[in-house]
Amino acid sequence: MAGEQASGSGERKPGTPGPFSRWMQHKMNARTNRRMRRKRSGKVMGMDVLILHTVGRRTGEQRESPIAWFDDGDDAKLVVASGGGTLNPDWYVNLMAHPDQASMELPGHDAVPVTPQRLDGDDREQAWKRIVADQPRLGKYQAKSKRIYPVVRLTVR
Repeated sequence: MAGEQASGSGERKPGTPGPFSRWMQHKMNARTNRRMRRKRSGKVMGMDVLILHTVGRRTGEQRESPIAWFDDGDDAKLVVASGGGTLNPDWYVNLMAHPDQASMELPGHDAVPVTPQRLDGDDREQAWKRIVADQPRLGKYQAKSKRIYPVVRLTVR
């Protein structure tokens, strides 16, 4: 889901999904989360997936988003705020708005609190190289986007 909408006007910014698209994304996220919990397996389209728990930046409501992750050590995972829109996904905006309330749930495990850190500069470049070596399709998506996909390290607290 794309992030910020035009404030107060009721109009969408170009590149953001409409109400039907957002509704479909919510339904698909919930379905993926249920399947992951039932099967205790976290593979989607050949990628490892976790459930990221965030708090809505405007609503304060709990949110759960299935997100592809990449290993970054024993207690850390990398996630990429990718997507086809011109804005960052809602889960990323929520994560950055309330970093102290974030947790991640790996298949077969309870959610654990995490500290998110957006990677910049050389840290991002090194992480990005590892990510696209593992999943070249993300490099192809990035090449088609006008925005640079944020890379976030989630470290268990």
